[in-house]
Amino acid sequence: MSVQPISPGSVVSRIWSIYLDESWVLIGTALVLYALQFVVYLLLPSAAGFVLAILFWALSVLYQGMVVKLVQDVQDGRREHSIGGLIRSVEPVFWPLVAVSILFGLGVGIGFVLLIIPGLILMTIWSVVAPVTVLERPGVFDAFGRSRELVRGNGWNVFAVIVLVFLAVAVISVAAGLLAASLGSLGRALVQWAVNAALAPVTALSAAVLYFELRRQRGEGAGSPDVG
Repeated sequence: MSVQPISPGSVVSRIWSIYLDESWVLIGTALVLYALQFVVYLLLPSAAGFVLAILFWALSVLYQGMVVKLVQDVQDGRREHSIGGLIRSVEPVFWPLVAVSILFGLGVGIGFVLLIIPGLILMTIWSVVAPVTVLERPGVFDAFGRSRELVRGNGWNVFAVIVLVFLAVAVISVAAGLLAASLGSLGRALVQWAVNAALAPVTALSAAVLYFELRRQRGEGAGSPDVG
């Protein structure tokens, strides 16, 4: 089957468009979710490093699934999004998403240890494993194969999207860090909370938008997949 190349610029433009159109849902939900992280930081400063890392990861998994469902709604033309409904819709796939996240992190991490390039390759071919898990529910291990199948023929273009999103997030994060450097611990925590809430939609949207674009270019249609 002939695979049409995706346009990294179009994908990034679509990410930005959904970000603006759905900002109240995306940023508002992230603010609430990461408020818990902020509270833990205030209450458990001595244990904050480990606790926050686990908490941030768990919230990121939940948030990624929620954003995938939101993009599915946008693709299907449904514009009224209930935040509670979106979060509840992730509950049936939360633990598979957790498993996928762990395996993704281990695989990519080991790949980076092995001279970086294998890590970049795995990051690219597994870039849509989360949307596959949420929307197609093929099982944890089959989700990685399905992601690789979708990316096949578009590896360099998918990698370009990843790089563009990474650079944008990195620049904003560094700038925010420099601006907050002179603030106290409370001020820095507030800035970090705001930055997390503003940037979480970008990385989450990139996977979801890539997923639908790759399906479209493979002739699988632009709408949501049929899930058994």
